[in-house]
Amino acid sequence: MQAATRVRMAIAGMNHGHVVWILRNWKRNDLAIVGFYEPDAVLAGRYAQEFGIPLEMVYNDLDAMLEAVKPEAVCAFGSIHDHLKVVQACAPRKIHVMVEKPLAVSMDHAGKMAALARANRIHLLTNYETTWYASTYAAFRIAVEERALGAMRKIVVHDGHSGPVEIGCNAEFLGWLTDPVLNGGGAVVDFGCYGANLATWLLGGAEPLTVTAVLQTHKPDVYPLVDDDATIILAYLGTQVVIQGSWNWPLPRKDMEIYGEDGYLVAVDDRTVRLRMRSDTGEQTLQLPPAPERVRDPFSYLAAAVRGEEPVTAGNLWSLENALTVVKILDAARLSAKEGRTVKLNRSQPAR
Repeated sequence: MQAATRVRMAIAGMNHGHVVWILRNWKRNDLAIVGFYEPDAVLAGRYAQEFGIPLEMVYNDLDAMLEAVKPEAVCAFGSIHDHLKVVQACAPRKIHVMVEKPLAVSMDHAGKMAALARANRIHLLTNYETTWYASTYAAFRIAVEERALGAMRKIVVHDGHSGPVEIGCNAEFLGWLTDPVLNGGGAVVDFGCYGANLATWLLGGAEPLTVTAVLQTHKPDVYPLVDDDATIILAYLGTQVVIQGSWNWPLPRKDMEIYGEDGYLVAVDDRTVRLRMRSDTGEQTLQLPPAPERVRDPFSYLAAAVRGEEPVTAGNLWSLENALTVVKILDAARLSAKEGRTVKLNRSQPAR
């Protein structure tokens, strides 16, 4: 892609550990990183030195950065609570925004963000790692498009690792990730959001009829303020979804099981699917090629969306509509766990 056609992109916040995805390769052919916002001068200086970022490109004021560098799109890499602030700054300037999962800490924040995005006709995308997986799209093709499994009766999604402290997240990341206000919760937000995103997509945008959740803290000495283990059960018409997000897995995992009337499918990792039909004598394993580049690289996807080369439809994994449903599920999960009851959403569901 010629330099003149590259999307001008800026980074808002650098205290989210995932920011290193773009910092490792901030000089790209498909987009031009034109500015960075980070109020923590020590953190900004450390990253600037590590990744060769000129300090004159780093600003400690978001509005000043936006006015100075005039980006077409912004990627938010601060706390989930700060997503609203980024959209409030970017949307009136007609700047597209991509945030790290989930969209917001609450439906109050999410509703304000959605209203700003729609009024100013910008893309507001949410980035989930499982959106990069070839196995995610193979599961959708087999279970939804081909209906090879028959009616989907149960979806089980497991996501997590041994904990952000245990895997060595830096202090700046931990400072908000383990804060119930800045992150909205612990494992329920950090990893529960994946299953809500996938289930909403697989079930055609439907919202669950009910949400039941159990949130626990098994390591209160490490995570005194938030949960480190979450189980969320979503009841739909004819389908149950079980979401297990945890900071207590012995090993990292992001996998999904889909059980239909005629067979089952397990998305083991990003490029492996196990499949067995009722009529099969054994299980088959599919080894998949990588997902297309625009899908497996969120920054390429954002650039393509800004250029109008990649549609962001209401039903896809990146969409604002999906992201809003995810936050609604997480809100209901926290309420369910707090009050010890099943929360009814009472929303109609599209036919599947």
